[in-house]
Amino acid sequence: MTVTPKPPPPPKGRKRKPAGADDAPPRRRMRGFEPAAVLIAPQLRRSAESRGFAVARLLTDWPEIVGAQTAAHTRPVKVSHSRTQGLGATLTILTDGAHAPLVQMELPRIRDRVNAVYGFNAIARVTVTQTAAQGFAEGQAQFVGAPATPVTRPAPADALAAAEAVAARFADPKLADSMRRMALARAARAAAR
Repeated sequence: MTVTPKPPPPPKGRKRKPAGADDAPPRRRMRGFEPAAVLIAPQLRRSAESRGFAVARLLTDWPEIVGAQTAAHTRPVKVSHSRTQGLGATLTILTDGAHAPLVQMELPRIRDRVNAVYGFNAIARVTVTQTAAQGFAEGQAQFVGAPATPVTRPAPADALAAAEAVAARFADPKLADSMRRMALARAARAAAR
């Protein structure tokens, strides 16, 4: 009976990842540009996983997940897993004090929408905080205020007369109105310089 020798065991330490893995070094690009999202995806994924987010889409697509009105005054902070509270994780949401009661009423809807992103009941509880667990610098939510209204100044009399002269050249009233507005806009732009 012949005994064949066993192959040597693999070396201990870091294992080499396959070429298609997300954390593998980028393949050499032959030509053309790469989209920025492809270049930063591994770093974004690692950063998201360090805060407990297994799906980075929860961070990047927050307004689409919970809706624009809710996302305007909330932001996901972290996902934490507890050994004592059973199955499911806890999602912590940052909001300001004035919107906290409104967000509290929407927690079941937010939990259902977040679980739809994960594809299963990954989030069992949602907590609302007015300050982030990491501290004030990292946890500042971006709250959107009212859009700024442009300040309109009345046009000078000579600009109005020039705009009326331009509009008088056209028989079509819609075209004349458009040309009048364009002449006034050009005069305002020239006056701003």
